[in-house]
Amino acid sequence: MGWSPRCAERAGAGTPARTWTSALLAMILSLCQWAQSTAFFTAIRGSWNVYPVVMATHLLGIALFGGMILITDMRLLGLAMRNRSISDVVDQLRVPKRVGLLIVATCGILMLGSKAEEYYYNIYFRIKLVLLLCVFLHGLIFRSSVYANTAALDRAAKIPGRAKLAALLSLLLWAGIACAGRAIGYIEPPLERIHAMMQSDRPHT
Repeated sequence: MGWSPRCAERAGAGTPARTWTSALLAMILSLCQWAQSTAFFTAIRGSWNVYPVVMATHLLGIALFGGMILITDMRLLGLAMRNRSISDVVDQLRVPKRVGLLIVATCGILMLGSKAEEYYYNIYFRIKLVLLLCVFLHGLIFRSSVYANTAALDRAAKIPGRAKLAALLSLLLWAGIACAGRAIGYIEPPLERIHAMMQSDRPHT
């Protein structure tokens, strides 16, 4: 089949969108390269002591935060702590949940900044970001009707379906985030494409 103006028109269709997407990805990649090349994140990445401590603290934060999420959602599903009101469970776990989230977020940012370019190329990290966005949307959707309305849930004859749906989706999303986060470590970074090669970083304490 020969080339024609119509074929050229088809081939060029969507080019501006692809160009915009490519420009956006290039900008994000440049930002990742800049972040991990700063003195602060280079020092963390190259340290034999700091980076492992950050990783270990991140896992401890996940254990704390994940445990609070699990207990809260199990109570909303009516599968645990039935002798305690939903308000009591949610209110008492709110502070430790926030502490766990703060630890996870802080350590996560430190780890991301230290190896930003590797994470950029990691498909599981991208999946994790999408799931985190879904968690944010989940909070927006169910906050007023479930998590900030626990007194009404306690007055109901049985746990409303929307509360159980919120809990089930929460468990699925956070489980997916945990699995994606664990899978990140099993993807080898494309060293031939990495701007800041790990071999050039001399470990120091």
